[in-house]
Amino acid sequence: MAFTGNYTCNTFKLGLPSGDFDFASGTTDVFKIALYTNAASLDETTAAYTTDGEVSATGYTAGGEVLTPSVAISDGTSFIDFGDVTWNGAFTARGALIYKNGGAAICVLDFGADRTSTSVFQVQFPVNTNSSALIRIS
Repeated sequence: MAFTGNYTCNTFKLGLPSGDFDFASGTTDVFKIALYTNAASLDETTAAYTTDGEVSATGYTAGGEVLTPSVAISDGTSFIDFGDVTWNGAFTARGALIYKNGGAAICVLDFGADRTSTSVFQVQFPVNTNSSALIRIS
């Protein structure tokens, strides 16, 4: 199955009001981003990290990289953003999964097309504001 869009995972929608996710600095929750090929089957029903369709190449480690979250609020909207992530390697990825390490899936990111790197692959997150951050709650 190919990527078909960006999704907020149901496990995140259910887990957020239950207190299953703590994005505050200094907490024990660790968040990661894993990269996937177009062979992955990821959507809003993705419950947790999976290796099915994950990128397998030199310079990429299964499970992906640790993310650094940033939390803020402005004009009644809280928002969560992450620092950009870089891998050193040549590979192709179609999308990504952000998840809590050892826990639930948060969101699926569709890059819109295969993205290929010859030496450095970087995921750049949007500007961290109440109108453009990756995760916004108003």
